[in-house]
Order: sequence, then C-alpha cells, then structure tokens
Amino acid sequence: MSEIKIRIRGLKKHFGAKKVLDGVDLDIAAGTGLVVIGGSGTGKSVLLKSILGLVTPDAGVIEIDEVDVLKAPAAQARALRQQIGMLFQNGALFDSLSVWENVAFGPLAQRKVSRAKARDQAIEVLAQVGLGADVAGLSPSELSGGMQKRVGLARAIAARPAIMFFDEPTTGLDPIMGAVIDELIVDCVKKLGSTSIAITHDMASAQRIGDKAAMLYDGRISWTGPAPELLTTTDPVVEQFTHGRAHGPIKMALRK
Repeated sequence: MSEIKIRIRGLKKHFGAKKVLDGVDLDIAAGTGLVVIGGSGTGKSVLLKSILGLVTPDAGVIEIDEVDVLKAPAAQARALRQQIGMLFQNGALFDSLSVWENVAFGPLAQRKVSRAKARDQAIEVLAQVGLGADVAGLSPSELSGGMQKRVGLARAIAARPAIMFFDEPTTGLDPIMGAVIDELIVDCVKKLGSTSIAITHDMASAQRIGDKAAMLYDGRISWTGPAPELLTTTDPVVEQFTHGRAHGPIKMALRK
C-alpha cells in the first residue's frame, strides 16, 4: 500500500442554497498524480481551494500527512499547506513585476534571500521549464500564452513543493503547446517526487499528466480509475462527459 499524502472524507460546501460539494471522498497516494474532471460549476476549483485553505468547508476532513488541517492549530495547518505549489489557470502573474520577480515572489516577499540571489535562483528555475536568462527581465505582457504558463510553472516549483496543484494547465493553448506544457509538468513533478492534483476539461491532457482520474458529479466523486481509461470506461457519467455527448445522465440546465 502506498502512503496516503492527502486524504479527504465527507467534504461538504454550500454557497447559500447551492450545494457544491456534498460528501467528497478522495485518497491521493504520495508521489502520484490525480486528475479531477467534471462539468463547469461542479466544484472542482472549490475542492482545490478547500485544501489550500482559501475556502472553509461546511463539514468534512482534509488530512495532509495524516493531520486534519481543518482542525489542526493554525500554525500547523499553515505549515502543512506551505508544501503546496500552485499553477493557476491564467498564470496569475503580477504585471508590475518582471518574470524573475514573479518566479522569486515567495522568497522575496518573505525576505528570505537578497534580490541578487533570488534572481540567480529564478534563472535556474526558468531553465528547468525551458526558458533562458534573457526572459528573466521581461514583463509578463511581453510573453506569449505558452511562455506565461511556463513562468507560472516555474513559480510553482521554485520552492520545491511536496504537493502540486494545476488548475486547467492547458487552457488557452494550442494542442502542441498544451502537450509541451504537460510534458514539462510531468517532468517537474517527477523530479521533485511531488504529489499532484490537476483539474481539467482537456481529456488528452488528463491522460498525459494523471496516474489516476476522478469524476466529480452531483457534489460527490462518482468514479475513480486509471487516467488512461478515461475514454474507454463504460461508466455512463464519465462516458458522456469525456465524449461530449448531449444526452445521458448528466443533465445541463439550459435557459430559454
């Protein structure tokens, strides 16, 4: 049995009358990658934000290294969550900062290193995602979408996190650049030995970066299995979603 890095039980979250998470159960083994799929508005981002501590669940258990961060003392919960690196959907780079300052934002904000050393470290991390030192002094607005994703990934791995979260990592990219980003993600996660969770609508990406996959439907995990089986499973909910069928158990509310 693999060591469980993240364990979730009975996770619930409502926003007013809207039920988003209604008893999510998940185990993510250390050193493995989980891809969470599901329709828009089904709670995928709320799930990640709950683990990160950006959203407070109504009920449930979120364990990191066997410690429930929802009940642990604030300092202990914060220390456990500091293991997490995050690649945001749209990069979330700071326009007012240069590329290297974005990558080194954490150490600079915490005043852990001098600016000169932080710049050198940032250039080393940029090289890991295929970007040269000539990019370091540019502003995010001078970069293509693919390069911004790489900078976002560099910032996420700069602190060598034990856990990585990826929010729609290939959104807005063409299929070739999406495959390049996925390859970088897999390579970086493997080198760090990290545990990862990704949420995506891109089935090709899901199969490239995930070891396992989970379907979030009606507030719960309705299916889990190997990521390569996403397009071949006979589960009716997953089959409808992954093949984009209009008819099936998933009913979309349409406004007339």
